Amino acid sequence: MAISAVSIIFILMKLRYVAAIALSLSSMVTLEACYQQAGDQQIVTAQDTSWALPDWAFGGFERPAGINPVISPIAASLFKDPMTDTLVAWESNDTFNPAATVIDGQIVVLYRAEDKSGVRIGHRTSRLGYAVSNDGFYFERQSTPVFYPADDNQKAYEWPGGTEDPRIAQTIDGMYVMFYTQWNREIPRLGVATSHDLVTWEKHGSIFKGNNTYPAIFNTPHKSAAILTKVVDGRQVITKINGKYWLYWGEHGVYGATSDDLIKWDPVVDENGQLKAFISPRKGYFDSSLTECGPPAILTDKGIVLLYNGKNDPEKGDRRFNKGTYSAGQVLFDSNDPGKVIDRLDAPFLRPMESFEKSGQYVDGTVFIEGLVYYGNKWFLYYGCADSRVAVAVYDPANPAAPDPLPFDIE
Repeated sequence: MAISAVSIIFILMKLRYVAAIALSLSSMVTLEACYQQAGDQQIVTAQDTSWALPDWAFGGFERPAGINPVISPIAASLFKDPMTDTLVAWESNDTFNPAATVIDGQIVVLYRAEDKSGVRIGHRTSRLGYAVSNDGFYFERQSTPVFYPADDNQKAYEWPGGTEDPRIAQTIDGMYVMFYTQWNREIPRLGVATSHDLVTWEKHGSIFKGNNTYPAIFNTPHKSAAILTKVVDGRQVITKINGKYWLYWGEHGVYGATSDDLIKWDPVVDENGQLKAFISPRKGYFDSSLTECGPPAILTDKGIVLLYNGKNDPEKGDRRFNKGTYSAGQVLFDSNDPGKVIDRLDAPFLRPMESFEKSGQYVDGTVFIEGLVYYGNKWFLYYGCADSRVAVAVYDPANPAAPDPLPFDIE
């Protein structure tokens, strides 16, 4: 039986309609399958999506296969604690949140280690361990900490919580400058210490003690410092901008400070004499709860690149990521006006994806970046995993990897 042209067109239209309905239902099923609930946590199960970094950003960083974590807790390491005059297993519970630098052609990581003296995060004692590597992947560790709460002039600020979350950079003449959190379990403060060998340190106390620019800052909780550096003849060194050393700091926003001597710092304030935040947490983004400074900032030909830690707010964050998860972001500042934002990533370039980044004392998932070191023409990024271990990821500017893929977008 002959079929008219009109009938053929009608049949084709019906087939297209049926196909569209089928595709829509398939998409709905796929979307429904993308999310499962585990308590109040949202777990993404769909295929992740790739994306590209802007040309100013660092990365992507690639996790070397079969290497991580590079530092994990050890129960056998004993140390005579000056606070209690007893032997303690100083790195038996957790090893995380590392600083990194280069000395004598080797990478040294100073990592935060916790004993078993408390029952949760912030209620144990933290000390800094020393690990050295010829390739950035395999480390030898000292059996005792090199930096800790001692019977010294900083005990009022470091007992009993300890010394936490270091960031290290080197001056052009070879002095190492370390910023760390002094934790007396009352007020966290930024402390600074210097060394020429990364083993023997001189503590200089709070970076803001006796400050006249904003006196209240000393007794206001403050932490997380990223000093400005640049690469000179293959070395990453501390640099000045507009005649002064420059520091980004803060966790509930990124603030600034300047110094003439690397020891005493003046916070940047606005026209009303109040602290001035350059970036702050953003509703609906991975950094909706915290924007906590990461490793030393880098002066590049594009501007100043600051890598930072973003925490996803459980109520007003990016629902593609677990509630409370820590991921890593980047922001670009003007090299002539280091408080002026030029660009900022809307998504994390590194996020918890591996099992060791999602299992530990912080089960929501954490990549917490603090150590960035230029070594062999590559950038080695050392980070804490779930507040329990240390891992490394590598950025090769000559052959960059992709940033961590993003979860399926539900919008």
